[in-house]
Amino acid sequence: MLFAIVGEDSADSLPKRLSVRPAHVERLEALRSQGRLVLAGPFPREAGEGFTGSLIVADFSSLEEAKTWAKADPYVQAGVYATVSVKPFKRVF
Repeated sequence: MLFAIVGEDSADSLPKRLSVRPAHVERLEALRSQGRLVLAGPFPREAGEGFTGSLIVADFSSLEEAKTWAKADPYVQAGVYATVSVKPFKRVF
């Protein structure tokens, strides 16, 4: 089943993002190589530098597995995200 993982950035998150981005991308690459990643990317700020959060849509066997995967993300561990939500996602198009 697909799940949407939405991380909302903490204030001044850009330096933290940059420091752990390689580890974050490595985990996404692992999902992609398994054929489980639908899409992933950040929400850029409308004005200025940086991001307001990120969206990941991927296939997990359960909501619990998706939450466990999200909690272990380097962006979560480094404090890039102030909050993370995980919800089932239904792709229509």
